[in-house]
Amino acid sequence: MNTTTDMGSQLEGFLLRHIEAGTVPGAVALRGGRDPEVVAAGVASIDGDPMRDDAIMRIQSMTKAITSVATLRLVEASGLELDQSLEAWLPELADRRVLTSPAAPLDDTVPAHRPITLRHLLTMGSGYGMEFGDSPLHKAMALNGTEAGPDPVTLGADEWLARLAELPLAFQPGEGWRYHHSFAVLGILIARLTGRSLGEHLAEDLFHPLGMPDTALWVPQEKLDRLPAAYRHGEGGLVEMEPARGGFYAGPPPFDVSHAELVSTAHDYHRFLRMLVERGRVEGNLVISEDHLRQITSDQVPADNKTPDSFFPGFWDGTGWGFGVGVETRGPRRGRFGWSGGQGTNFYVDPDGTVGILLTQVEMGEHMVAMVDEFQALPPLS
Repeated sequence: MNTTTDMGSQLEGFLLRHIEAGTVPGAVALRGGRDPEVVAAGVASIDGDPMRDDAIMRIQSMTKAITSVATLRLVEASGLELDQSLEAWLPELADRRVLTSPAAPLDDTVPAHRPITLRHLLTMGSGYGMEFGDSPLHKAMALNGTEAGPDPVTLGADEWLARLAELPLAFQPGEGWRYHHSFAVLGILIARLTGRSLGEHLAEDLFHPLGMPDTALWVPQEKLDRLPAAYRHGEGGLVEMEPARGGFYAGPPPFDVSHAELVSTAHDYHRFLRMLVERGRVEGNLVISEDHLRQITSDQVPADNKTPDSFFPGFWDGTGWGFGVGVETRGPRRGRFGWSGGQGTNFYVDPDGTVGILLTQVEMGEHMVAMVDEFQALPPLS
């Protein structure tokens, strides 16, 4: 049996079904172990060039796993502790006020019981994050430019953090869970700890040693022919949000984006995931300790913090959160960890070391969630 060909055929059939159905115009995917075949299908833009297997994709929240590793490497190198205050580097987070309940008026607050720590950021327990419903805090975030969404950042890192710090926390640090914002703060923390931009630090500390030449916070001019268009589903089908070879990630950004998210390729991200599979090592060289790797890939959120209002309904039914990744805590895929990006990307790592990566450039919604669910449920490799 030609296992590599069979895997490629299975993946190609999966991608072609969704291309023909109009879910995506094109995609790149891989499944396997140390050296899987990368499968590309469809086009990089509607009526455009064929999708390349080295397409550079906007991976959005798949950035969180990389940020976690970069943060823990600093812990290992500098003696920074997971449970110490971060106010020396992030003075904006000093003297926090906390809402008496997440839906309370913005002036109905009490002092924070404790400072925000690195552990709070890694586990998204800082008190900052996405708010759902029509709460005063949700409205305030939308008004001051700190609301999370599918579009690229519109503020420089320092201004974004200053505006976020104008708002109270939704809960006491370490006593709840809210998605996203803690990892943007982590990017800024890394920049301040190292005295250089997040992009510069990641390039030297992770991407070069791991062999990830196409992963960065933006796409340079000489690689723009590999940047597909970005879409979302509208009433009449796919609507282009950013053109191929263009948009926010094309060329250097106009401000510091240490709080923003990465672009990458299937090959590059596979290199990163193989490092995790290989017990935190690349070619025998230690990248991250096994103790920190265990924390990344196991549920780190206390049961009391998994409230129904913290994320979408049913999220915590069989899912936990490690450091930067979701972790399946029950069922047939127990022990699998991974995460998705809002622009139609997904990855997973199984306990046996099997890796799956799906990269599209269509915003998450009903159609894309169904595609990701099918990808996650593809039969085990023989």
